[in-house]
Amino acid sequence: MKPAMETAAEENTEQSQERKVNSRAEMEIGRYHWMYPGSKNHQYRPVPTLGDRAGPLSSPGCFECCIKCLGGVPYASLVATILCFSGVALFCGCGHVALAGSVAILEQHFSTNTSDHALLSEVIQLMQYVIYGIASFFFLYGIILLAEGFYTTSAVKELHGEFKTTACGRCISGMFVFLTYVLGVAWLGVFGFSAVPVFMFYNIWSTCEVIKSPQTNGTSGVEQICVDVRQYGIIPWNAFPGKICGSALENICNTNEFYMSYHLFIVACAGAGATVIALIHFLMILSSNWAYLKDASKMQAYQDIKAKEEQELQDIQSRSKEQLNSYT
Repeated sequence: MKPAMETAAEENTEQSQERKVNSRAEMEIGRYHWMYPGSKNHQYRPVPTLGDRAGPLSSPGCFECCIKCLGGVPYASLVATILCFSGVALFCGCGHVALAGSVAILEQHFSTNTSDHALLSEVIQLMQYVIYGIASFFFLYGIILLAEGFYTTSAVKELHGEFKTTACGRCISGMFVFLTYVLGVAWLGVFGFSAVPVFMFYNIWSTCEVIKSPQTNGTSGVEQICVDVRQYGIIPWNAFPGKICGSALENICNTNEFYMSYHLFIVACAGAGATVIALIHFLMILSSNWAYLKDASKMQAYQDIKAKEEQELQDIQSRSKEQLNSYT
């Protein structure tokens, strides 16, 4: 009898609340009619509830979908990817053309004998092939890191949904952290190596500027100002002529090959520096995302335990109610 009485009391309470709501709505409508007499002929329809509004028109619009999509974009990874692509493209493209121009300058002015710079030509050709491989690898690696950024961003933003991070995903994120660290150290070496030809061309250019200066122009000491590329170790000491002096050196500095190669080496060095910055940026992003995934896995384990305990509590309550009903 007791559950029946409680049910009747609850129904009476709900009916009384509905009467209060209806009476309040009628009072508001009457007040509106009293203030605006011309509105009595209007028909008032009840406001639809959430259940009534659930339909095709209740789906989110284009603006909401765009906001949701923009919220899941890893902007930090996107900026790092663009910077990485730009730096690698500058280094590979400008470095390839600058190496070809350097070989032309060397063959025409500093080493007329082909056997003297044959090894250098092979090394430069090998470096050009390496540049092709670097460009292809980093194009693919940048896309993978961007996809990993989307993965981790979705994992963090959908932590309370059906998305579940796995141990394999966290292991892959940790592997990317290690690999990006190794590549960053390697690119520091590439950046330092790319500064060597810039230093060499700068010495040649500064020597030409000394020759063009008014203090030395027109004097006999101009022919004593020379540049010897053999001291850099790129060609052997028995290479001929190996050393250019005076007006011949000035003519080299005025050629398009020297001008283009010098500036392209500067741009390539800047591209290598931009790639180093991009990899450092990637390293920070990957470390942060790995930490987020680790915290997300702990939170998921806690939520699973909590849901299991709540389910057990509901089962106990339902069994206790069934036993109580059986006694009554």
